[in-house]
Amino acid sequence: MRVHQLTFAALAVAAGLTLTACQNGEDGTAQGGPSPSSTSSSSSTAPAAPAPATSSDGKGKTAGTNTGSGSGSGESGKAGKCRTDDLEITAIDSTVGGDTDGTVAVQLKNRGGGDCTLSEYAGVDLKTSAGTLSAKRTGEHPGPAVLKKGTAVSFGVTYPLNTSGGSGVRVTGLTVTPPDETKSVTLAWPGAATLPVTDGSGSAVEVGPIGSVGQGG
Repeated sequence: MRVHQLTFAALAVAAGLTLTACQNGEDGTAQGGPSPSSTSSSSSTAPAAPAPATSSDGKGKTAGTNTGSGSGSGESGKAGKCRTDDLEITAIDSTVGGDTDGTVAVQLKNRGGGDCTLSEYAGVDLKTSAGTLSAKRTGEHPGPAVLKKGTAVSFGVTYPLNTSGGSGVRVTGLTVTPPDETKSVTLAWPGAATLPVTDGSGSAVEVGPIGSVGQGG
């Protein structure tokens, strides 16, 4: 009986080992492979973010990196020239007693949206009973001037006074063309009513450069 009991015990142990081996094969877990917990941890790790894309203009500069902003009134940052439509043009008699010549002061006021530039001379023509008389430049060269928004600058027009006692040449108007412009403005003539009739040897009508009569606000 003892022999049979030992034999049954040995058979039971062998059957247990066989069952364990079958279970290991059925769950699909190979010896030395990763555990379920380690596999889950690896799959939940987020991939690294890609580096920002850049492009090149072919000259060694990376596109999209320039954050500066431009400023100024034009490509060079300088004020543009004064336009006729942006100027308020007026004229007054500026003759001082005792002067041998008469003087008319022409004022240009900047009523535009920003600063602008005036070169040296405006065009000036006197309308007379004998036709149009163009003023000659005095020849001074002070250079261009910047006329700030809301400010004004003046120049002088000088002309011979009629002291002959005769009727002379009647002046009917003053035409002003701002520097480097083609659009003109015609004003009432504020000076003496007539110019002397000359043979060409007397003083001519002259126009001074911008700023030759002072600057106002």
